[in-house]
Amino acid sequence: MKVLHISTECYPAAKAGGMGDVVGSLPKYLPDHGAQASVIIPRYKNSWFEGRNAEKHFESNIQLGKETIEFSILYYGNSELGFPLYAVEIPGKFDRPHVYLADDGEAYPDEIQRNLSFQIAVLKWVISDPDQFDLLHCHDHMTGLISFMMQFSFEFNVLKSKPSFFTIHNGQYRGIIDWSHQDLLPPFDVSKAGLLDWDGSINCLATAIKCSWRITTVSPSYLEELQRDLDTLTSLARFESYKSVGILNGIDTKVWDPRTDPMINTPLKRSPSVFKTSNKKSLAADYDFKNSKILVSFIGRFAYEKSADLLADAFRSYLEKSDKLHFFILGSGDKNIENDVLELQRAYPDNVTAVIAYNEKLAHQIYAASDFILMPSRFEPCGLNQMYAMRYGTVPIVRQTGGLRDTVPDIGDEGNGIGFLNATVEDIVYSLERAEKLFGEALRMKALVHKIMDLDYSWGRSAELYVREYEKTINQ
Repeated sequence: MKVLHISTECYPAAKAGGMGDVVGSLPKYLPDHGAQASVIIPRYKNSWFEGRNAEKHFESNIQLGKETIEFSILYYGNSELGFPLYAVEIPGKFDRPHVYLADDGEAYPDEIQRNLSFQIAVLKWVISDPDQFDLLHCHDHMTGLISFMMQFSFEFNVLKSKPSFFTIHNGQYRGIIDWSHQDLLPPFDVSKAGLLDWDGSINCLATAIKCSWRITTVSPSYLEELQRDLDTLTSLARFESYKSVGILNGIDTKVWDPRTDPMINTPLKRSPSVFKTSNKKSLAADYDFKNSKILVSFIGRFAYEKSADLLADAFRSYLEKSDKLHFFILGSGDKNIENDVLELQRAYPDNVTAVIAYNEKLAHQIYAASDFILMPSRFEPCGLNQMYAMRYGTVPIVRQTGGLRDTVPDIGDEGNGIGFLNATVEDIVYSLERAEKLFGEALRMKALVHKIMDLDYSWGRSAELYVREYEKTINQ
């Protein structure tokens, strides 16, 4: 079985969030279960691509409205990543350093043209040899029109019977296109225009849900949440539930291995206690804070969905009552949140360290050093940070939503961490107080650390489930 993953992210070539980790790891594990996986993404102008040579695999052009766009398919081999990686080079569209956002933090103004040109270019390449893949696996709204174009765009009619598979990583992003941009799409059967429409616009996510042969979400709980409340798309999610399944993401245990991780100062040898203590000491030395306090960290985008807007108020409320915790914050995004976090650091320099950046190496060291990781997300389709954290012996403090609910049942239920129900300052502060109390119970804390480090959240089981769904899709 030959599967092509179509995505705008793939770690380490390009990553903006968890989807990049998934697309960069799942294909490694599929061959063990009978599926040969390749990945295609746009070619960005970043350090990963700039430092590598590629073989030009295919050249053509597309018509995007009145604009003729030349493109190339570049092949980067498979020895380094563990799977074949292809990239679409589209001059003027993706030769930029960032995946989605410009330097000012705002989305690129030509996002519609970028996403459409990428999807059409991929399909032009696929139809040049329609038998090279048995199934196309698309990821999120940026590839949401592919299944429609395969079935109803005249140019791609040869793919009409090719199975299409779609994974929703984050249903909050829809890819809304005004109907005034209809001419950017390749000519299609206008009697099928209703499949593109939702709420009076072309809705890429809705189109993918309608037209893809099978839908997956990145955790079972997230699938339940989408079918319960996806605002205007709830009825559609319920209607298409017969072809939908939730499969929990895994993590790449070859990259996230505390015994061999080159990004941390002290690898795990025998004692988790020595491992944690040594790495906390190193992090404290690097960022000039006392390593005697309980270390609670936040790693992620400063965005509403992550409840990052609650961090400063929650940490301030806790610190007004106790100074036993030290908070390490690594992230970037919303400028107001960045300013709030930096102001908190200025107000409490002995208890707060803030690094405004995306820094993969530092993230690894924080997981190795921290006692707790805080994930107060308003919604979290799956979440990978809690899995990384547990592998490194860091106890998660999470809001019970989506994949966080699936992976971190509360210690009160003999689970893996501290859970809370509401994305509020009050619930976060109460959970921090619970963490402080738990840390003071040395034997219980030690047993929990050993337990979570032994949990298996590798891709093995999830990859097997994906292959089963691929087979059902192909054979339906």
